Amino acid sequence: MATSNSAEPPSKDFDLLIIGAGIFGTSTAYHLSKTHPTPSRIAVIDRTPFPPDHAASTDINKIIRADYTSPFYMDLAYEAMDAWNTWPELKGKGFYHRTGWIAFSEEGDDGAERIRKNFRDRQHDPTQDVSLGHLRTKFKGLYSHTDFEGFEGAYWNPEAGWCDAGAVTAELMKEAVGRGVQYVTGDVRELLMDKNRISGAKLSNGRILNFEKVLLATGAWTSSLMTAVEDRLSIAEQDRTEAQVTAAGVCVSHFKMSAGELQALKEMPVTIYGEQGDAQPPPANNLLKLTNSHSFTNTITTPSGHKVSVPPQCDQRDVPKSLQDETRQTMTSKLFPQFTSRPAEYWRLCWDAVSPSQDHLITKHPDARLDNLYFAVGGSFHSYKFLPNIGKYVIRVLNDESNGAEKDSHWYWKTGKFDGRGAHEKVYPTRELRDIGR
Repeated sequence: MATSNSAEPPSKDFDLLIIGAGIFGTSTAYHLSKTHPTPSRIAVIDRTPFPPDHAASTDINKIIRADYTSPFYMDLAYEAMDAWNTWPELKGKGFYHRTGWIAFSEEGDDGAERIRKNFRDRQHDPTQDVSLGHLRTKFKGLYSHTDFEGFEGAYWNPEAGWCDAGAVTAELMKEAVGRGVQYVTGDVRELLMDKNRISGAKLSNGRILNFEKVLLATGAWTSSLMTAVEDRLSIAEQDRTEAQVTAAGVCVSHFKMSAGELQALKEMPVTIYGEQGDAQPPPANNLLKLTNSHSFTNTITTPSGHKVSVPPQCDQRDVPKSLQDETRQTMTSKLFPQFTSRPAEYWRLCWDAVSPSQDHLITKHPDARLDNLYFAVGGSFHSYKFLPNIGKYVIRVLNDESNGAEKDSHWYWKTGKFDGRGAHEKVYPTRELRDIGR
């Protein structure tokens, strides 16, 4: 991105302030640290040291795969997977584990066939059918007691895997900071305006950071941060950030495995239990993670009368018992009943920004009064795999350059109601957290 005139003292603290150190913020900082002439003019801010505790990307593991019903995201995922397989910062340090995955297909669901058609259309199909009966004895009997009622089959893809998510995010930010990018620990409470620009970010301690441009990589907290700006500019409901991305949560359980159980799970692939959720192999901390894909919003009414979804202010590990029970009933007791009666090591509500189409929102704000405000959000619970490559596309947007017609059409600020098929449909929220009960 362009830098300030080196012949004159800079009038701002930073050329760019990146708010948020999840995958979008980290990837952008990493790529800018390699391309910006003065990386110290770039700053990243988040509430805790990296990797930020609350971010969806800060996790024990995340899935790396190219299995998409969307050809666009399949292509983007293969580009990312090339980096996962070759970059010294990723593969070379043992963060990436190519275990393969088993995806179960529920009766009447066309997702698996759409995915596999995309592979065939690329003239590269790594998948193969696996019968449910055969799975009873595969992977050291991992699925010997799995409930297959309502499922019609499964397929195996040896190319998929998982990564040590929090550790990788921290590693790439460490690389960026090592090249000069500044990391600030602080809580941005307000975006300040001056004429047709966002002029600064006010922190909870009263400090103000000034900048030429600001990138919101704020995930599930994006709409809540934008509300005051939108109120000040009297932006109409349909043109507000909440119409682009909304905060959604999922319930995640973690079970401690014994040494013997770890040995039995040594061959475990990433497991997609249809529309219900997924399970990921235990990393070095010996925790088996199961995610309940039935997401939810937490809608509040702002002082100005607008409705936005925001993550609750409570600890993310404070999970309602009703959600714990639901996750045990729909995931643990069905997929791995051998662990049903075991107390979880801990639970978590993981929050992300979800768009109606599950596309990313990587764009400049369309309102001319906000001509230095940019977004890189909308992970929609499927975007961690893009950590190595998404930042280079964000930089082009920051430079007011096109990423090409196809990418621009997926990532631009959208108008009207989306009525197509999404990139990750099963995670789009259709219920409220408060309706689930405690």
